[in-house]
Amino acid sequence: MAGSEDQVRAVVAEYEATKKAALAKRDAALRTFHAAGWRAVDLQRVTGYSRETIRQALNPEARRAVNTSRRKMVDTAVRPPADYVPYGDRKQYLVADSLDELQGPTEGTVTLPHHLDWSGNAEYVLDKPSRLASMYRTVLSEASTVDDLRNLLDGTTLLRLWPQLWLPPQVRRRWEGRFPELAEARNAAA
Repeated sequence: MAGSEDQVRAVVAEYEATKKAALAKRDAALRTFHAAGWRAVDLQRVTGYSRETIRQALNPEARRAVNTSRRKMVDTAVRPPADYVPYGDRKQYLVADSLDELQGPTEGTVTLPHHLDWSGNAEYVLDKPSRLASMYRTVLSEASTVDDLRNLLDGTTLLRLWPQLWLPPQVRRRWEGRFPELAEARNAAA
């Protein structure tokens, strides 16, 4: 790893200081133009800045008030409880006992039951690679019984599609934990 955490912090601190100085210089120049007779609306038109940006540039107290208000909002933002567990970590994703038991269709058209696909587009033409991958992703993410997996997925097809499937990390970990050949297929494709 190139560099240390302190070096990264130093780069960020330098950027923030430079940004703050540039903002102060810009605001001072805009106030000078305003004092020389430029109207706020003219400054807005020429600079392309919003009305609020010009208002804050011309009135530093307004910017401080806005920034103070934002900090208070961040400090009082609703945060999840300390014991909160994200949905993906709470959901029970099913995994088959064996890839050989997955004997689902490999051709034709499949209409997924409503408990798996409630999108209104639950018909999958398996000859279309994108629809096939989409069906596998849906079944892997939404299966509520092992029979859903057995009846709708094919083990050989799953192994072939695995490297290109976008899946929640929890699904990928569980399946690759049970079937190392899936992880090997993904690593070989990378």
